[in-house]
Amino acid sequence: MNAIKITSTAILSLLLGIAAPAYAQHEQQDQKQDHPEPQQSKQEQAKPQQEHGQQQQQQQDRNEQQHAQQQQQQDRNEQQHAQQQQQQQDQKQQHAQQQQQQDRNKQQHAQQQQQQQDQKQQHAQQQQQQDRNEQQHAQQQQQQQNQTQQHTQQQQQLDQKQQHAQQQQRGNEHPQRTQEEQRVQQSAWQDHRSQHWNSDHRNWQQRGGYNGYRMPDDRYRGYFGQDHGFRIYGLPFLVVGGYPRFQYEGYWISLVDPWPEAWGNDWYDNDDVYVTYADNGYYLYNRRYPNVGIAISISM
Repeated sequence: MNAIKITSTAILSLLLGIAAPAYAQHEQQDQKQDHPEPQQSKQEQAKPQQEHGQQQQQQQDRNEQQHAQQQQQQDRNEQQHAQQQQQQQDQKQQHAQQQQQQDRNKQQHAQQQQQQQDQKQQHAQQQQQQDRNEQQHAQQQQQQQNQTQQHTQQQQQLDQKQQHAQQQQRGNEHPQRTQEEQRVQQSAWQDHRSQHWNSDHRNWQQRGGYNGYRMPDDRYRGYFGQDHGFRIYGLPFLVVGGYPRFQYEGYWISLVDPWPEAWGNDWYDNDDVYVTYADNGYYLYNRRYPNVGIAISISM
């Protein structure tokens, strides 16, 4: 628009510049008519008019050419403006497409992260379930082992009670022994009787410690101790080195100490006794005289 205004102003100035001399010439001609000059030939009079027509035609051609150039420039400007607008629209559209692509990428990335989190959570739940299953299986196995062990212990206790009852029954029955066996056993027991218990008796600590056979703990708990009494009468009997020896539950028990003179003459036939481990050694106790223990040795 500014270019068109400037061009119009220039054309108007040009036309005014052309019209002013023509008007001045016309005024001169009028003056000449008022003051007649010498008559010129018709050819000389027609020459300026021809020149003036040619100048006007040339000026008109220049104006039309200039107007055509201005129109072309305006068309080019409009075309350039349309191209710029189209380019801006293309850029906006491309930007919108890029933004959409970024949004899709973000959404896809978020979905992938959510999927990874879901997979991790599922794996953790599966691991927890597996741990619970293993723990439950271990508890079941432990329970089965405890039940088996308890059943075994109960069976052992029942066997021990039955065996103890059988031993007591055998002791109460006083199995028949030959007169020779009775004499040998009685002689061995009587020869091993103490006359001065306080001076004759020595515990295992005084003897320098027990160095004999040590029975397993389960065997000891099952057949020995204060709760497992028995009678010597009727058990296998031997005399080794002048010391009485009898067999109980597969073990040979040898008296190392003499037995106290305060005990009854037939305590080994009629009294309940038991074997216990105390002060790093084995001792034989008589239930009738519970405060006195005789040092003994255990062998297979």
